[in-house]
Amino acid sequence: MYNPQLPTDGSHAPKGTPAGSGAFNQQAERHGNERIRFLLKSFGLRTSLIRLKVIDALLTAAESDRSLGVRGVHSHLLDLDIPLSFLSVREVLKRLCVEGVIALNPDKTYCLHPHATAVLYSEQPEASLKA
Repeated sequence: MYNPQLPTDGSHAPKGTPAGSGAFNQQAERHGNERIRFLLKSFGLRTSLIRLKVIDALLTAAESDRSLGVRGVHSHLLDLDIPLSFLSVREVLKRLCVEGVIALNPDKTYCLHPHATAVLYSEQPEASLKA
């Protein structure tokens, strides 16, 4: 049974769900989340679970040479047992577009904006402080 008060960051997997389910294991996801947190911060945005998961969904799709629209992102999140409404996902995607983190393609799919990709795959935040 779903309990909305329990964290949905993968720290407590529901019964019957393998601990390493999903595209990444928890340790890799935390590392990925740190990069996404840094990305959001560099665009002046606060970190939220939905923003982390939406960007992670787009990155996962890009690694598989796929692109996702609103329905694709929403379905991906539902597959990960992240119960967000379609409208919430759509609004987050719109906001990330306005802020320049992601781009809307002509076919109504989303991808990371080239500037965001450069930030995401640049040196680690600690290393950039030395420069």
